[in-house]
Amino acid sequence: MTDLRKTVENFWAFAEARDWSAFADTLAEDVVYTLPQTRERISGRARYTEFNREYPGDWHVRIERIVAEPSQVVTWTHFTVGLEEMYAVSFFTGDASGRISAVTDFWPEPYEPPAGRDHLTERY
Repeated sequence: MTDLRKTVENFWAFAEARDWSAFADTLAEDVVYTLPQTRERISGRARYTEFNREYPGDWHVRIERIVAEPSQVVTWTHFTVGLEEMYAVSFFTGDASGRISAVTDFWPEPYEPPAGRDHLTERY
């Protein structure tokens, strides 16, 4: 099996570079992309690549952290779209050839903490 961690690192680098041909090469032909928060699913390399190519705005991505096992990788990424900043957590599954066969993305929304615990925490 090829190193899935390296494949995922390339996936993000090619997305940032807008190298859609190389991006597509990181994916299995039958890749499945899932967004649980919007209940959307995209099946297939061509459709998933086009989904990313068509994403609006001048966005950029930076990897914050990677946790890797042989057939599964999790990334925490920082995105900027214009002046807006957001984080995503992505779960990747690989196939026997080391390509990405499944991606599940979570895009948590920031929120203000509940009152009453400021004596235990610090804000950053």
